[in-house]
Formats: sequence, C-alpha cells, structure tokens
Amino acid sequence: MSVLICGSLAYDNIMVFPDKFKNHILPDKIHMLNVSFLVPDMRREFGGCAGNIAYNLNLLGEAPVLMATAGSDFAPYAAWMDACGIRRENITIIDDQFTAQAFITTDLDDNQITAFHPGAMNMAHVNKTEDGGEVVLGIVSPDGRDGMIQHAEQLAEGEVPFIFDPGQGLPMFDGDDLKKFIGQATWVTVNDYEWEMMQERTGWSVEDVTERVEALIVTKGGEGSTIYCRGNTIEIPSAKPVQINDPTGCGDAYRAGLLYGLRNNLGWEVTGRIASLIGAIKIEQHGTQNHQFTKPEFKARYEKEFGSSF
Repeated sequence: MSVLICGSLAYDNIMVFPDKFKNHILPDKIHMLNVSFLVPDMRREFGGCAGNIAYNLNLLGEAPVLMATAGSDFAPYAAWMDACGIRRENITIIDDQFTAQAFITTDLDDNQITAFHPGAMNMAHVNKTEDGGEVVLGIVSPDGRDGMIQHAEQLAEGEVPFIFDPGQGLPMFDGDDLKKFIGQATWVTVNDYEWEMMQERTGWSVEDVTERVEALIVTKGGEGSTIYCRGNTIEIPSAKPVQINDPTGCGDAYRAGLLYGLRNNLGWEVTGRIASLIGAIKIEQHGTQNHQFTKPEFKARYEKEFGSSF
C-alpha cells in the first residue's frame, strides 16, 4: 500500500533581472505600467507541489502514487521522473493544454514578479482517487479548485486518512469551503501566514480545528513548526542548513517528511523533525528537485542534528 499525492505538476521558469525594478518603474505612471526587463539569466526547473512532495518522499525510500494532470509539453518532466524512479501511471495528459507554468523574475533587491499559467492543472478533477489503487494515506495539496474539492470528498468517502494542504490555493476557498475540507481531513498543514488567513475566513481557533482533525501543523520558516494535537502542543525546532540558497519548495519537502512519518507510525516528535530536516536540505540547493541524499545519509544527518535516531 502506498501514499497518494494529489496536486500540481509545473515547470518553474526562473529569471534574474540584474538591476532593481524600482529603477525602471515610474511611480507617477504606475496606472499605465508598460515595462520590459532584459533577463540574461534563466533556468527551467521541475516543480509543482505534487511533483516536489513525490520527489522528496522518493528520496526517503517510499514509492508514492502521484495523481496530477499535465499538458502536451510534459515529455521532459516525464523523462526526469523516470530517471528519478518516480511513478507516473496516474498522471493524465491533457493534449490541448500546457503543463502548469510559473514565470518568476527576481531583481537585485530580491523583489519578485511572478506570472502563473495553470494550464492542465485546471483539469485535475478528471482524476479519481480510487484509480490510485490501494493507498494507506493521502494528501490534497494545491491544484485546480474542482480537483481539490473532489479529491478531498473521494478520499473521505473511501475512508482514506489524508492531509489537507491548501498552500497557495487557499485564496480560492471561502470559510465554508475550508470548514468542509477540515471536516473531511485527518490532518491539516499550513504555514503561519496561511493559518492567519484560515482563521480569518473560518472564524475557527486552534481548538476548533483540532476538535475535528488529529493534528494541525503550522510551519514558521526558520523558527521551526508547531504541531497542535487535541490539547497537546509540540514545538519542532528548525534544522540547520549548511547554506541557504533557495527557499522555494521547502514547504513541499516538509510535507513529504510528514507523510513519511505518518506512513511509518513514527510519532509527532520524530515526524516533525524528519520534515524539518528535509526542508533544511532542500534550502541548500537551487530549485525544488535538485537536492540529493540516500536514506542512510539522511539518518546520519538526523542523528547529528537532533542527537537521536529513528
């Protein structure tokens, strides 16, 4: 039995503008903005929440089932997944769409301008979770709106425990939507900003959420994470990266750690630390799927970082 990952696949097109946006944007003309930035440096990375989570879970020795939609331009990503040994039999190709794509331009002040084309991601609802075979748990991560709604319903109806991970998809849902997701899920994970938004939209507190799920996990970047589980609060320290190169995808790496710990019944103290360490390893490399480690290497680093083994 496997872990089912429902979410997006995307190409991340990352460009660097060797200047500052503010030097080229006239404040008094912001209402009629028309600018062009020359970006001599560009790289294309494999991404998307489901792809990133699956990549990290695969490094830990699991063989997750990835359920997503991709476009007619998916061949390079498919070849990458095959090279990494990641299963893709539940990826549906939408021939008249592009794979979802992000176009991210960063200036020398680390300001970013991002455009996102959802493409095939908007058709995520064509996939049915029951087609993923026998799974022991799942995750509903950012994807097309209809796909997230239907996959949560299908997992709940199939009595498959799952993590609700709204991520950057959270603004698509109102308070009633979010309450329904929480009622269907077994666990909820958000970052601290998303948690503030979730509280605002639902009117629910930590206690309200943990009455309905087994745990609420809130990540706080370099300050670690907090796991709330029905009256018990567990503080998870952040792991120390060797260097900080790119935070993009750290949240997805963390979620892979959660899935690994839940899949192997490791308890929250260990599960949270595994998730924290994978996030730290990811931040050391540019891109979301360029870090590497073997399971023995990961276990050795875990022991060095936290003074215990798992």
